[in-house]
Amino acid sequence: MNDDDVIIEEDGDEETGGSEEELEATESRLDTKLAKMRAELDQVKKEKQENLDGWQRAKADYVNALKRFEEDKKAALEIGTLKAALAFLPAIDSLERAKETTELPEGFAGIVKQLEGAVAKLGLTQFGAVGDMFDPMMHEALGQDEAKSADEDDTITAVLETGWKMGEQVVRPAKVRVAHYTQS
Repeated sequence: MNDDDVIIEEDGDEETGGSEEELEATESRLDTKLAKMRAELDQVKKEKQENLDGWQRAKADYVNALKRFEEDKKAALEIGTLKAALAFLPAIDSLERAKETTELPEGFAGIVKQLEGAVAKLGLTQFGAVGDMFDPMMHEALGQDEAKSADEDDTITAVLETGWKMGEQVVRPAKVRVAHYTQS
């Protein structure tokens, strides 16, 4: 039995109900015990709230970490795709130049189709054509040609090497010659 336990003993005398002093002492012990229980309850509520707050922070950190991991995974995939594309773009360029100058043997035409399919699967698209407007974000000017009219100013006159992009990101700028109009 603890000191905090209150035992109310019954005397045989129900009419008197105990002395005034005994009632005050019992009431005082009960008040003390009640105050102690309230303090313990407040402490338990405080600890519960601290635990709940900590759990909610941990859950938010976990959700944020999952988002970061997913973003990192996508970025790593894009970097890997980009490196793979950059590795075989020179081979595609060589085959394209060979295709323009002569007719490719049947075996090479099949290789070109396979490479074009691989490029499409990677999400790469070619850009840069004669007549397009020059865009310094997408084209690298390697020379100028004289334009016949103001309408032809800043248009591409020759494509020396096609450009490639993945989505909206330029993987390799197109190397071009640009028309420049001068008034006479």
